[in-house]
Amino acid sequence: MSSGPLELAVQSLESAALTKAHLAELLFEQIGLNKRESKDMVDAFFDLIVQRLSEGEDVKLSGFGNFQIRLKAPRPGRNPRTGELIPIEARRVVTFHASSKLKEQLQQELLAGKA
Repeated sequence: MSSGPLELAVQSLESAALTKAHLAELLFEQIGLNKRESKDMVDAFFDLIVQRLSEGEDVKLSGFGNFQIRLKAPRPGRNPRTGELIPIEARRVVTFHASSKLKEQLQQELLAGKA
């Protein structure tokens, strides 16, 4: 068995991106949940993250990173075709900051030639 979820995901990747469907498949293979339970668990996890962010809460996943909502102020922009000045309205954006632990682990794997 692998030493952690990140290693599990990295070892099991067959494509360039880890999708929700692939994550559910990994839960099915590694934990023994049935496929429906695995899909439901992944969906519930992401639904909770979206719900908390929508409510203005930060989402902190220890050893992985933090998701935060930031408010971007309105600013002037330009239409690239016409050069016309157009206002860009204030909006909320999601930011992610990787934890020090995640950054260190990725750096160690890069130096060890695993990346």
